[in-house]
Amino acid sequence: MTSPAPALGPRVRAPELKGRAWLNTGGRALSLQDLRGRVVLLDFWTFCCINCLHVLDELRPLEQRYGDTLVVIGVHSPKFEHERDPQALAAAVERYGVSHPVLDDADMLMWQQYAAKAWPTLAVIDPEGYLVASMAGEGHAEGLSRMLDELIAQHEAAGTLRRGDGPYVPPAASDTVLRFPGKAIELPSGHLLVSDSARHSLVELAADGETPVRRIGTGERGRDDGPADAASFSEPQGMCLLPPAVAEQAGYDVVVADTVNHLLRGLSLSTGQVRTVAGTGYPWRAAADGPEQDALAANLSSPWDVAWYDDRVVIAMAGIHQLWWFDPARGTTGVYAGTTVEALRDGPLPDVWMAQPSGLAVHGARLWIADSETSALRWIADGVLHTAIGQGLFDFGHVDGPAKEALLQHPLGVAALPDGAVLVADTYNGAVRRFDPGTGAVSTVESGLAEPSDVLVTSAGAVLVVESAAHRLIRLAPGAVHTVAGERHRVERPPSPLAPGEVTLDIIFTPAPGQKLDDTYGPSTRLEVSASPPELLLAGAGVGTELSRSLVVNPALTHGVLQVVAQAATCDADVEHAACHLTRQDWGVPVRVTEGAPARLPLVLRGLDEGGVS
Repeated sequence: MTSPAPALGPRVRAPELKGRAWLNTGGRALSLQDLRGRVVLLDFWTFCCINCLHVLDELRPLEQRYGDTLVVIGVHSPKFEHERDPQALAAAVERYGVSHPVLDDADMLMWQQYAAKAWPTLAVIDPEGYLVASMAGEGHAEGLSRMLDELIAQHEAAGTLRRGDGPYVPPAASDTVLRFPGKAIELPSGHLLVSDSARHSLVELAADGETPVRRIGTGERGRDDGPADAASFSEPQGMCLLPPAVAEQAGYDVVVADTVNHLLRGLSLSTGQVRTVAGTGYPWRAAADGPEQDALAANLSSPWDVAWYDDRVVIAMAGIHQLWWFDPARGTTGVYAGTTVEALRDGPLPDVWMAQPSGLAVHGARLWIADSETSALRWIADGVLHTAIGQGLFDFGHVDGPAKEALLQHPLGVAALPDGAVLVADTYNGAVRRFDPGTGAVSTVESGLAEPSDVLVTSAGAVLVVESAAHRLIRLAPGAVHTVAGERHRVERPPSPLAPGEVTLDIIFTPAPGQKLDDTYGPSTRLEVSASPPELLLAGAGVGTELSRSLVVNPALTHGVLQVVAQAATCDADVEHAACHLTRQDWGVPVRVTEGAPARLPLVLRGLDEGGVS
């Protein structure tokens, strides 16, 4: 019986699955031979990456629809040092509700074997063990569904498809009061409101931080409005109280960042009623026209925290590396800061760069920001963004001392003390850090914590920490400060060797089955290139519409990072009322400038490069 043709590209044998350990398999190690007859989708992810978390949510409907023919395997290839910890990975798998096997690729061997260059990257393996497609970024669910339909039909006709149950084995259920709590605020009553993220709800605790008063939300993933026992959330994170006059006008007291639903929700404290106040439930894919839009018509992207600042709610829009604003009275929203480029650049708003802002706090005229992917503490005042601690996307560690030398590791929360000092939930270092704006000194207040995700300074001056991976709130002892001269780290992804002088950047993009490039509203593709340091590129930086571009690499430098943003607009082909789609990905590609190295850098947005896998 003849074998079916692959859906895309040449027939390349998929490299075998090898790693440190397996999760969600009941202790069983899987091989491609075990999976023969099934379509296998490898999801290369790292649990700090917001785009990777988006893909987890996009894959859930596919796993349900194709449960007897598709096996999704998460390949966890870590960015941060903390993500190499097997216990931290196991916690993340539970925290984010990952319901498929996960391979711990701690040494990034699979990453190299499958030639991945960005988080997230997806690779499709057909039932005969051949790699048939690769794609970077998010937003591929529709295209994957079409590809799966084709592969299933082809291999069923050829007799090479095997249906049945998958290898996923769920972990044992837990019984703690909270499960991976995210953020906490103090209520006017003195009680605390905590986002119980992994249980998709909010919990009101007594002032002791331990005793439950009420739960808001069913505990099941969803987006229903209604009373406390019927409303639902999906991994909620930050919350903020509205000023009383604004709350009276808006009809609710608390704004909640309903992160995975891409929504803002409004909560009435007196009734427990929950309503949607911003977002459509669909993730952001392209900028809207104009400086503001109807909040309920706006597509948000993983809002992670919210704070009242500058007479409006500021949103840490982690999914697109921006801050947005929301006006509860007018029901409007718009961009406050950031361009969607994931990097670190200060200056006047909004033309600045951030990387997954995840925590907000206000002190006087300053808005403090925990910018997680740059491991940075940043602040805004008078319309200008500044960096207090942090050196970029790839530098992190646990080092105290002068702020210009200090390092954090993926901080998620921030709080201001009455004296103006700032406390940082230094999440992946398991610490609470203190920054003194007056002296510029950074110190460690507490260490040995399990992924602290937020810090709360109460009206009485107590300091509470949301110790997320320990599923609790703890109270810090006052005045405890010590200095840590820890390790410095850089993300050591294998750099791509690149020749000095003129080289070609090629973005590989093949529309999904049944789709075509869409130029109805202008060019269908867009490519933006920059470099760190900027002098790495002598020519070729900037924005254009072609997915192939000549660059000139500075021969005087030995290494750097190319920052590439590519997108392609497609629509369904040959159908009435065709749906439109936008595929977009950011790459931060470490390069090593070497004589005799390739003069071409291919990046796969969707499809297969002729080079296949290494």
